[in-house]
Amino acid sequence: MDMRTSLFTPEEFKEGQILLFDKPLGWTSFQLVNKVRWLIRKSCNIKKIKVGHAGTLDPLASGLLIICTGKFTKRIEEFQGQEKEYTGTFTLGGTTPSYDLETEIDQTFDIDHISEENIKEITKEFMGEISQIPPVFSALKKEGKRLYEYARNGEEVEIPSRKVTVSAFEITNIQMPEVEFRVACSKGTYIRSLAFDFGRALNSGAHLSALKRTKIGTFNVDDSLDLESFEKLLP
Repeated sequence: MDMRTSLFTPEEFKEGQILLFDKPLGWTSFQLVNKVRWLIRKSCNIKKIKVGHAGTLDPLASGLLIICTGKFTKRIEEFQGQEKEYTGTFTLGGTTPSYDLETEIDQTFDIDHISEENIKEITKEFMGEISQIPPVFSALKKEGKRLYEYARNGEEVEIPSRKVTVSAFEITNIQMPEVEFRVACSKGTYIRSLAFDFGRALNSGAHLSALKRTKIGTFNVDDSLDLESFEKLLP
């Protein structure tokens, strides 16, 4: 996808556009969609327009978010089903209830026994079809209630495991206790759960301390816009 240089027209948005955004850290996917919708309506003087995103990114993650307008909102499910690629960092030696930095470290573990060879070898256990349990701090629903609602109320809830596929898992840098990685995986894979399970496989603990989504199918974050660039392309 080539980076756009010409201004959008109101007709283009109504007809349908696939917009690639680099979601900022700290924003929810929903906030970014709302902001984009507001900017389109304001700049194009459109009262009502369909705008939606293809696959949530946690507030603590940045990277590629596909936003569709008009009739392209019908393709959201298709994009959601495509393989995703992420880069990020696991921090070894501690776990958190949310498996990332949304919550405080609740348990600490020894990491002196872990070598770089161990770390690289363990990735093989997480390749292909694997079984994982989604984090309790997630938006998945159980009995009509989001899992994070149970978690925030301190309620115990049983979460069934699910099968996901990891087609690439590469360790790109190790600066103990931080381990940088690249993962390509199927829809429904939780990288936070991967972090937790990875720590456990090393007879230690780990949590996700940084995450960026770099690809969805053939779409790449390198071709994405930030809000400032997008605003400059509005009429």
